[in-house]
Amino acid sequence: MSDDDRANLLGGYLRARRALVTPEQAGLAPGTNRRVPGLRREEVAMLAGISADYYLRLERGRDKNPSAQVLESLARVLHLDELEQEYLLGLAAARPRPQRRRKPERVPARLHQLLAGVQVPAFVEGRAFDVLASNRLAVALSPRLQPGYNRLRSLLLDPEEQAFQQHWTRSAEGFIAAFRKSAGDDIHNPRFVELVGELALSSERFRTLWARHDVRDLEGGTTTVNHPVVGELRLHRDKLPVDDLLLVLYYADQGSESDEKLRLLASMTPDHAHRTNAGSRTAEPNSRLKTHGDRRASGCPRRGS
Repeated sequence: MSDDDRANLLGGYLRARRALVTPEQAGLAPGTNRRVPGLRREEVAMLAGISADYYLRLERGRDKNPSAQVLESLARVLHLDELEQEYLLGLAAARPRPQRRRKPERVPARLHQLLAGVQVPAFVEGRAFDVLASNRLAVALSPRLQPGYNRLRSLLLDPEEQAFQQHWTRSAEGFIAAFRKSAGDDIHNPRFVELVGELALSSERFRTLWARHDVRDLEGGTTTVNHPVVGELRLHRDKLPVDDLLLVLYYADQGSESDEKLRLLASMTPDHAHRTNAGSRTAEPNSRLKTHGDRRASGCPRRGS
């Protein structure tokens, strides 16, 4: 996230979204010799009923207080859905925040007790998708669900996680869009800046999708994963907010083949794994950004072990 991006979130979002709308989608003739993808600035302005000069000021960050009516018109032209329109309105309403000392994300004791009691893979994640706590079944499902790992980083940079996710491309799109939604206008949060910087340097997929400015809620649903020991698992995922954290649970349909495989996985998992994970109450930035080699050296399970 560059300094210009942080200083002009609204303009960056407008530029990215107009690049995704074709003239045909907007009801315009495509024409020839178009030098920009999507719509031109003057076309957006015309369709929204505002002057081209005023729209240029919005994109360049010279006018940071557009009316709700103007933003709703722009949302219509840019084909934004309800969530994306809400995000646009939030960017326009954002005000500079004083930088505060960052507090570590802490997992309440009651959540550790809950993790110990549930009989399905479960873990707690923070706003940047850092894994803060997990139970033994979560680690049996994926060693990358241990405290100290970042789910977005694993998804984009770890080949084992990419093989684990049956629909990796779709997962990457959803995670990156949800990460932008989570970051919102909190542009000075050191954790977001750190993670965006690392992924922008390391992942072409991240750079491409981040530039789209997609926003999405990463909600519950059903996913299919490829476990190296028990094979394919079809699992439901629920995300439950607790304070500023999310409790994530994976479970299978009762009596299904995937349910039987989860039970088999549980029977193969030593009890001491739970005590190790439950002991972690915080996750600091440096511990979260583990490299592939660091994980091997620290004794984290290898795929298929």
